[in-house]
Amino acid sequence: MRAISLGHAGILVESGKTRILCDPWFVPAFFGSWFPFPRNDRLSPDLIAKIESPTHLYISHIHGDHLDEAFLAKHVSRNAVVLLPGFPTRELERRLSALGFTNFLQTTDAQEIALDSATTIAIHVETSITDGPGGDSALVVSDGVTRLVNQNDCRTGNLDALRAHGPVDLHLLQFSGAIWYPMVYDDDEATKRKLAIAKVESQFARAHKYVETLDARAVVPSAGPPCFLDESLFGLNMITGDEVSIFPDQQAFLSRLRASGRTNDILAVPGTIIEISPDEIAVTHPTNVDVQEIFENKEAYLRKYQSEWANWLAHEKQRWACEPTDLLTTLRAWFEPLLALAPSVRIGIGASCLIETGGLSVLINFPEGKVEPFTDQEFSFRFTIPRDLLEIVAKQKSVDWSNSLFLSCRFSAWRSGEFNEYLYNFFKSLSVERMKRTEHEAVSRLQTNTELSEEIELGDYVMQRKCPHRQADLSVFGEINGNELTCSLHGWRFDLNDGHCLNAENRPLKVRRKIKPFV
Repeated sequence: MRAISLGHAGILVESGKTRILCDPWFVPAFFGSWFPFPRNDRLSPDLIAKIESPTHLYISHIHGDHLDEAFLAKHVSRNAVVLLPGFPTRELERRLSALGFTNFLQTTDAQEIALDSATTIAIHVETSITDGPGGDSALVVSDGVTRLVNQNDCRTGNLDALRAHGPVDLHLLQFSGAIWYPMVYDDDEATKRKLAIAKVESQFARAHKYVETLDARAVVPSAGPPCFLDESLFGLNMITGDEVSIFPDQQAFLSRLRASGRTNDILAVPGTIIEISPDEIAVTHPTNVDVQEIFENKEAYLRKYQSEWANWLAHEKQRWACEPTDLLTTLRAWFEPLLALAPSVRIGIGASCLIETGGLSVLINFPEGKVEPFTDQEFSFRFTIPRDLLEIVAKQKSVDWSNSLFLSCRFSAWRSGEFNEYLYNFFKSLSVERMKRTEHEAVSRLQTNTELSEEIELGDYVMQRKCPHRQADLSVFGEINGNELTCSLHGWRFDLNDGHCLNAENRPLKVRRKIKPFV
């Protein structure tokens, strides 16, 4: 089996007569904020020809750095069989159908199917609203003698299911940031730096847990980081390591893996070919790329990249220009029917959110389910968004502001308390289809938080087995540091003295100290 890196989460897997194109991303995403790193605009003509004519297409989820609709529309053969994850909605199928793809193979969560006489695949899905209302997924490919797991961004809590297919030879997974926190928040520099360091550690710890559990022969850090070539965002690139950023590069995570005793893991750049056999894993980098130069002289590399894409970015920004519309009326007509569908989501949010944009201030009154002009009412959350970007999002009726707006990092935010998952779940679910699922999950979560679950012992403590955030198994993901417990799946932290959550309100952990026997 052969795996060829296409940049970011993009992989071309060749096995038997099968060629699976995975998450090809080439056109910068999220309002021109994210660019592939290292750059992948100089692939060989032979590789491009393969990319354009796969036997199968796999899109792990519908975020813009994985579902590159602009590229797919112009470059990928419609003869490809689309491998559809077993998501709860048909959003991905509808998006790809709109691009002209017609040949879909629906898969069932974790079940193996044969693509040819030598090749089997299985797609594992995650369906929590937190990680994307449309779902996320991981791909397992086997040629009968070797096995590849393309985990990309998928934060699965069921590691046993991934291991059930057998020993893993190559494991590709995300390790770097893919969110806007804490950089966009209105905190002082020292606070944001502290939060960013903690976020990076949380990301590394989660990825390392996956690495340890699957114990593949070789790991490829994948699906990040992006780079930022707009000068206003350039400081988000992690170059010296001192930046207020959650985007460390592949070398940083490989160093951590080496420190833990792993020696066979792989630095891949676009065009890197990884040949997997039972006897060896051979790596060949493209001859026109100085791999070490990318990372050792990273700022110079990014500045050259920036210069060569400056015209594209300038043109992209010109496309955003638009005349102001009556956004208050638009948002009211759009949001209020959704608010009516989501009483539990509104309870979970429990306060109002102010949206400031180009001289207009709109209040989303979650307790009352209304969208109204802001006239000095109380609020606990605030987003300040450029008017042109909000006009575009409103015009397109973008159902997921995380994907369409927030990941751009082209906004600022403030909150009076801790992170509120329900608020962001609302903004990820701006359609009737999505909001019904989000409300159903909110009802379940609010009920789960009041119930005891199976208990486990961890260190000197007895606690509920499932994390209050997303029910991750704390016997696998729980890590005790002093008086704190961290669930490494998403980095949520709990005070072991009383169980209160240090990330969000109303998510307590039921925990107590073990009773030591008398001796």
